[in-house]
Amino acid sequence: MTDAQETSISNAARPPAREEGPAPVPLLEPRGGIPPVTATPEALAGVVEAFAAGRGPVAVDAERASGYRYGQSAYLVQLRRAGAGTALVDPVGCPDLTALGEAIGDAEWVLHAATQDLPCLRETGMRPTRLFDTELAGRLAGFARVGLGAMVENVLGYSLEKGHSAVDWSTRPLPEPWLRYAALDVELLVDLRDALEEELERQGKLEWARQEFAAIAAAPPAAPRKDPWRRTSGMHKVRRRRQMAAVRELWTARDQVARRRDVSPGKVLTDAAIVEAALAMPATVQALAALPGYGHRMGRRQLEQWLAAVQRARALPESELPQPA
Repeated sequence: MTDAQETSISNAARPPAREEGPAPVPLLEPRGGIPPVTATPEALAGVVEAFAAGRGPVAVDAERASGYRYGQSAYLVQLRRAGAGTALVDPVGCPDLTALGEAIGDAEWVLHAATQDLPCLRETGMRPTRLFDTELAGRLAGFARVGLGAMVENVLGYSLEKGHSAVDWSTRPLPEPWLRYAALDVELLVDLRDALEEELERQGKLEWARQEFAAIAAAPPAAPRKDPWRRTSGMHKVRRRRQMAAVRELWTARDQVARRRDVSPGKVLTDAAIVEAALAMPATVQALAALPGYGHRMGRRQLEQWLAAVQRARALPESELPQPA
């Protein structure tokens, strides 16, 4: 039995909202050290074999490059299973992880906030048939804070270093501190799962939780969002329909550029800049350049690109203007 398992068993009966107690023990290194990154078909075959031979639930996590790259693709997949240890798999070098998903297909997958990671895992070919979501379990059990770090501290008595959660995971090679952080994210997931299962059973909520987990695992991929431009931050300031059309045209133009360059849309043009241009409806490059977000560092070609979007909105007939939400 590991130290973490002993801690989880002794803490299982604690009230979910408990915040005080002994200071958490910092978890600084994975039990088996930092594994090498699996980035070739040959190395992936070894991971598939090891995890197929493992036993019990599989801790699974994925790191994306949100805020840096277009879309929500996985740039690192972490797994841990008894008898197999921890694996860090690079989906850039190994884009098809179908064989890995099939190797652990009959096991229960343990994820934290599963709905965030399942879409990018599906892109790689990994689809669970059974899962346990430790974040959702924490919510159902009544915990006040359900982030992974808070749950590990409150339930298991360990503290995780979270300083690399928002880094650019598309960076290659990945720095060793980031890899350590990634490995630690799955280090205690199964221990946390076991403790939460006991807590849910004690509260009479375990069957309810299992039904919720099954629904998440069986849910089809989400349909594309209708009118995603309406979610532009600051949209509440835009009242007139032609201004709304300008937001739509600017958002669409930005999305096309971001997709082509594979960068986050916010790095191409901020939401605040889109709203500023929609409110002002500038008629010239000079007028656009004077607005916040279109400063001196933006070249004339870029300015003309955004001005063209505003002009398209200006030229639309009334019948084609968007309706207020």
